[in-house]
Amino acid sequence: MNLIDMTVRDLLAALAEGSVTSAQITDACLKRIAATDGEIHAFVSTADASAALAAAERIDARRQKGGPLGPLAGLPVAIKDNLCTTDFATTCSSKMLESFRPPYDATCVRHLRAADTILLGKTNMDEFAMGSSTENSAFAITRNPHDLSRVPGGTSGGSAAAVAAKMVPFAIGSDTGGSVRQPAAFCGVVGMKPTYGRISRYGLIAYASSFDQVGILARSVDDTALVLQQIAGHDPLDSTSLNAPVPDYVAAVKAAGDAKDGPLRIGLPREYFAEGLSDEVRRPIESLIAALKAEGHTVGETSLPHTEFALPAYYILTCAEASSNLARYDGVKYGYRAQGPFTGIIDMMMRSRTEGFGKEVQRRILLGTYVLSAGYFDAYYRRASKVRRLVANDFTKAFTEFDCLLHPITPTPAFKIGEKKDDPITMYLSDIYSVIANLAGLPAISLPCGWSSDKLPIGVQLIGPALSEGRLLAAASRVEQTISRSGLWKQR
Repeated sequence: MNLIDMTVRDLLAALAEGSVTSAQITDACLKRIAATDGEIHAFVSTADASAALAAAERIDARRQKGGPLGPLAGLPVAIKDNLCTTDFATTCSSKMLESFRPPYDATCVRHLRAADTILLGKTNMDEFAMGSSTENSAFAITRNPHDLSRVPGGTSGGSAAAVAAKMVPFAIGSDTGGSVRQPAAFCGVVGMKPTYGRISRYGLIAYASSFDQVGILARSVDDTALVLQQIAGHDPLDSTSLNAPVPDYVAAVKAAGDAKDGPLRIGLPREYFAEGLSDEVRRPIESLIAALKAEGHTVGETSLPHTEFALPAYYILTCAEASSNLARYDGVKYGYRAQGPFTGIIDMMMRSRTEGFGKEVQRRILLGTYVLSAGYFDAYYRRASKVRRLVANDFTKAFTEFDCLLHPITPTPAFKIGEKKDDPITMYLSDIYSVIANLAGLPAISLPCGWSSDKLPIGVQLIGPALSEGRLLAAASRVEQTISRSGLWKQR
């Protein structure tokens, strides 16, 4: 098998048996990046090839000598460019941070280094993680590997495209309202965000702090579990990090489908199968539901009645937090400073922020500032916060009857580049099925489950209760097996 086609699990097995070396894997990925990224633009910056190969050779030498190795030793990885890295600039795909070189690694990056992975570069994204298409980058538009005329989704579009185009076996992204799961669906890979606080946010440059989460993009549920095992856990550097035991996710996936597990109890929120869902997405998901029923799983309808308020509540709350978080980029303390002369400090700040931030970031800062302003706080922010609680309560009720919920992650397949760029409301509506998991802080995973008539990937989402990552991964593995057995993913 070609090295770039292999999963994390298969690569680790090949490395352990000595049939392949880390240097060979790294070289294959570097060559793939060189051959394909000129068209796709998944990366903002890439590693020096000789340095990456030297790092791989050092791991190979340690392996030969029987020295200690990390659990992911020798595997290349790509990191979204809003996670701090000491050896790469961290720009958030923004002119505002174009020259920022962090003095420290994000905690999840530190864990990956400890696991002996090889960082091949930083991936492109919507500026400051604001967008749904990776068209808002200050540097390039990332293209969908399945159709270069279409978007890869956002904001982790670069990470999703890098995995889908076989440039790396897995990548790290961030998810504020679907930014891992939506591009995973558009690009035909697996994308997972865990419970809020399960992975440390230390070193993740903030957009909306009570929503932002680190997530994983990979080629299978098993690979996702292998990576989550390494980066999950409590971090005293992050005040929102959960001090809860980390289960054995790999074992949970390995045991998935044991007879003792019994059939899954899967809920279908009726609000997510209503008007607005395209037939291109509906058909493969309905085929999957039929296959799950045929295999003996319990599949029933449920309701999340406050869904209709989720999207406006999400944008009110996240824009408010963005207004606060991005206030630090003023041309004095942080970020880009415009060229003078200036008439005063206010002029310098205004020009620096106007030139440093793109239009979408400016739009969300203005929205957030408005909803936090005197006279509007109660009408917008406080009311949206109450909706957030009601959304969480809807899930709590649904999980008394079902193990997990299954529904579409996107209303349509990947859309054309430029199709929604000038219509922000239409663009925001592409997040309508994904933001609800972030509002409730719940773990969610997107799986490729079929193809559109234009041969574009279609994804399906599973959501589980808080801190149920092990059970959710096991359920996702069983659904993944059903998708494989039914041939839904192989049909093109």
